[in-house]
Amino acid sequence: MRHPINEDGASMSMEKSDTDALRNAVQLLEHASLAARFANMIGKPVELLGRALPAGASQAIATATTRSLEAALKVALLTIRGGPQESSQLLHRALAVASGAAGGAFGIFSLPIELPVSTIIILRSILDIARGEGENLNDPESALSCIEVLGIGGRTETDDAAKSDYFVVRGILAKSVTEAARFIAERGIVEEGSPGLVRLITQLASRFGFVVSQKAAAQTIPVIGALGGAAVNYAFIDHFQSVARGHFTVRRLERKYGKDLVFNVYERLRQDLGTAR
Repeated sequence: MRHPINEDGASMSMEKSDTDALRNAVQLLEHASLAARFANMIGKPVELLGRALPAGASQAIATATTRSLEAALKVALLTIRGGPQESSQLLHRALAVASGAAGGAFGIFSLPIELPVSTIIILRSILDIARGEGENLNDPESALSCIEVLGIGGRTETDDAAKSDYFVVRGILAKSVTEAARFIAERGIVEEGSPGLVRLITQLASRFGFVVSQKAAAQTIPVIGALGGAAVNYAFIDHFQSVARGHFTVRRLERKYGKDLVFNVYERLRQDLGTAR
């Protein structure tokens, strides 16, 4: 059922404050490009830097990506058991910067050590954003939706204009998230090696690994050693915090208005803001 939408792109049934929140979510989700952040920071396209990555970098990045997602999954599963502690978004950024500074001092070969630390910090930040938008993090689906952000925030070379759309990417990941959450809920236990969780990690790895490659490429820039790693990691966590804020705003509004209404208003706002590709 389609809901009436006025000339400003807002549903007649949605409060203005919620429409404004959704408009901000559209801006966060449809302009979520880590490559653009890096290009603005270093003054050249990250794609050009990727050609200069040392031999063996692809394997190192793939290994670091998988280990990082597995570490992040452990944090999410612990959250289902007990819930996260109160923390600060600024603290998360400071920790990520410190981690990047340490990694930047040793170059790309520190990635297998630095990336899991940075990813856990990012996930803790995402968990806090989710909780602030009303998510029940003791619910497996809500907790795993935080891991989902790492995939939503990663755009790959194979993405076409449609697949860059937030709802399409979310739909691609939804089945794995739902299956993994159902497994946890039905068994009443958390098994890191369960088939559903393994599939989720595998699916996320291709998307998250792409942005990790962009991060690694940016870190090859001959800036002042550790300072460069700190700047790259700041952009890295800021990117995923922005995606998380948009994602959990959408989920909050879906709980209030229903998915169909939110989707219709989102798409109209996306067109009005000129973000449709």
